[in-house]
Amino acid sequence: MNTGLIVQMRLDSSRLPGKALLPLGSTTLAAQVLQRLHRIPANEYILACDHASRDRLAAIAASAGFKLFAGAKEDVLGRFCTCLREYEIDTVIRATGDNPFVSVLLAEQLQEYARVNGLDYAGYVGMPVGMGVEVVRAEALLRADQETRSIYDREHVCPYLYNNRHLFRVEQPVCTTSLYYPDGRLTVDTAEDYLKAQRIIAALGEQPDDDRLIAWLLQESVQP
Repeated sequence: MNTGLIVQMRLDSSRLPGKALLPLGSTTLAAQVLQRLHRIPANEYILACDHASRDRLAAIAASAGFKLFAGAKEDVLGRFCTCLREYEIDTVIRATGDNPFVSVLLAEQLQEYARVNGLDYAGYVGMPVGMGVEVVRAEALLRADQETRSIYDREHVCPYLYNNRHLFRVEQPVCTTSLYYPDGRLTVDTAEDYLKAQRIIAALGEQPDDDRLIAWLLQESVQP
C-alpha cells in the first residue's frame, strides 16, 4: 500500500494574494504548512501546485522534504489524479496549503479509521477549521475524475465523493473529544486569519501542539 500525502498550493489567492510566501515565524506560511504535514506518516510527500507557482515553491518544497508536481491551475482534481498516477499512490492524504496548524494526531487516527472500515473517503468534522485532512482511496478519486464535469467538483477535489454516497463508501465521523471545537478557526484564508496565525506563533512558538492550540482559541473567544 503506497500512501501519498498531497498538499495543493498556489500563489494567486484572490483573498490573500501570495499568501504561501508570507512570513510566518522564522520562515513562510508554506514552509510552516509543509513542516507540519511532514510529521504525518506517509510514503510520499508531494506539493501539487499549478505551473505558474512552480518556480517560486520549488526550494520551499525541497527544504521540507516534499517532491514538487505541477499541474492544471483550476482543475485541481485532475492535478491530483495525474499526480497519484505518476507516483502510483493507493491512498491519498489530502491537505491544503493554507493550514499551518493541521493536527498530526487526527490525521493518524483518520488514516487508521479509513483503513479499518474500508472507506473510499474519510474526513473528520467538529475540529477547528484548518486542523483536518481528508483520507481518500486513489481508485475513488480516479473514478471521480472520469465521471464529473462539475467545475466545483474539479476545483475542490472531493465533493463528488461525499455528494454521491450511493457510489462510494464515505464517512465523516466527529473528531476526538479533546479537539472538538467547531467554532474554532485555524486556517489562513484572509488577512485577518494571517494576523491570527502570527499571534498564535508569537504566543505558542512554531509548530505548537494541538492542546495548546485549542486552549489558545478558547482563551481568545472569551476575551473582550
